[in-house]
Amino acid sequence: MNTFSAFLEYSAVGIAAGGIYALIALGIVVIFKSSRTFNFAMGEMMMLSAYFFYTAAVTFSLGIFLGVVVAIVGSIAVALLIERLALRPMMGRPFIAIVMVTFGIGSIIRGIVGMIWGPNDLQIPAILARTPVMLGDIFIPGKTARAFAIAVVIVGGLIAFLRYSRAGIALRAAAADQITAYSMGIDVRRVIAFTWIIAAITGCISGILMANVNTLTPHLGLVALNVLSVVILGGMNSIGGVLVAGFIIGWLESVTGWMLGTEFREITPYILVLLLLLVRPTGLFGTKEIERI
Repeated sequence: MNTFSAFLEYSAVGIAAGGIYALIALGIVVIFKSSRTFNFAMGEMMMLSAYFFYTAAVTFSLGIFLGVVVAIVGSIAVALLIERLALRPMMGRPFIAIVMVTFGIGSIIRGIVGMIWGPNDLQIPAILARTPVMLGDIFIPGKTARAFAIAVVIVGGLIAFLRYSRAGIALRAAAADQITAYSMGIDVRRVIAFTWIIAAITGCISGILMANVNTLTPHLGLVALNVLSVVILGGMNSIGGVLVAGFIIGWLESVTGWMLGTEFREITPYILVLLLLLVRPTGLFGTKEIERI
């Protein structure tokens, strides 16, 4: 394989991985957009969802379809409990206090997973075919390509839903001005709870996809650390921006790891983000917000 063909192949694999990053990042952005809460527990919620799937599909032998259903329902229940019991009482508190709460929730989830399922890696049922996808001479691993297709369809569908549905309009109204939204009859608390449901669903599906592409481990939630660069690059308040940013970060990680070595793979996206923030603090697609004091 010549250098140009290798570049194209690594680029395609990276963009495919970036689709899953975008799916995870979407859950973070919709919560932040509605409530100004940055959910640092998103990775652990994603990881817990994958364990729900494993328990339903393997331990109780319910099969893949029912396993996914159980995982989504369980993820939504956990997300609503977190929102109602931990974060709703924190509304109006300083931003850093809410961030620390989400950090604490993530630690609690990791501890619970370790106590129930243990530290060993687990293999979940294969829901993605291993047959590679060929784009001409470009080789893309089958699981990565199919995970990308699922992630992009879900992200695109959710973006369209949030753009054109009444629920999406209510979310944008609450994000723009919660007091005005209240005065117009919008139940802002319900809107915020709805964004946590979206985050639970996207986190659940991305967790199952990630565990299928790699393996199920208590460290699976660390993938969300890579997603921070996607969220910042796309813009904290841009739902559509996370898709483009996911492709960029996934491509950058893959190509950098190929050209410079794996030790540069993790840091290069953050170097890009830091350089971008110097010239555009809102990210590529974020918008400036003016607050009256």
